[in-house]
Amino acid sequence: MDNDDQPVGKVLSRRRALKLFGLGLGGTAVGAGLFGTWYLRGRNSAGTIGAKSLPGCVVRPAQIEGPYFVTNELNRRDIRANSSGGAVQAGVPLTLEFVVSRVALNTCEPRPNIKIDVWQCDAQGVYSGVADTADQFDTRGQDFLRGYQLTDADGKASFQTIYPGWYTGRSVHLHFSMSVITDGKVTGEFTTQLYFPDPVTDEVHARAPYNTKGQRDRLNSTDILYRNGGSQLLLDVKGNPTEGYTATFDVGLNI
Repeated sequence: MDNDDQPVGKVLSRRRALKLFGLGLGGTAVGAGLFGTWYLRGRNSAGTIGAKSLPGCVVRPAQIEGPYFVTNELNRRDIRANSSGGAVQAGVPLTLEFVVSRVALNTCEPRPNIKIDVWQCDAQGVYSGVADTADQFDTRGQDFLRGYQLTDADGKASFQTIYPGWYTGRSVHLHFSMSVITDGKVTGEFTTQLYFPDPVTDEVHARAPYNTKGQRDRLNSTDILYRNGGSQLLLDVKGNPTEGYTATFDVGLNI
């Protein structure tokens, strides 16, 4: 288990990103995330660059892999249970769809066959496949809430999971990485994290089984990683805690 403290992959430089959108260096960009990478605000946001509108795909900031990544080859859409059998992890259902594009001049070109790995904690803040003495769990041999999909011809990949719980020192989030595979070899990678709106999390975590863990100790605003680029990684979740939520995340991948 590698507790990597560096982002995997690289976001476009500020100059390159502005050039792709046909903008001079006088355009407005949000820059210098935690690792000095530059990225553009999401579409239709208050930070839209100049008078021109961005295409649907946007460049996103990389964030650290963290200590809980485990290499696996679980090609599956529904990641809620162990692959060897067992009950589905309890929690509010979440359908998460990724839309991966190549950022071209004022357009988004779908990127098929991109491998997207997702891993996250359960409703109690526990990850599968690892031992953590600080949070006192040992789930080695299990693989719930992990898996990957390949993007289709439209650059899309969808996962059936649950709304994450929380663990000490972090706001509510999940992890994903994208890999470009050429002739069976990984030729490019990008890793980051996705965050959830605090008001939605409050509503979800007030319910069982989340509420047995108690109140989380970090909001997005007090999470060190969120404060450095997390607003561009915040999911727009739709739905309710009774029937579940859906969220779509667009990302421009130019590696």
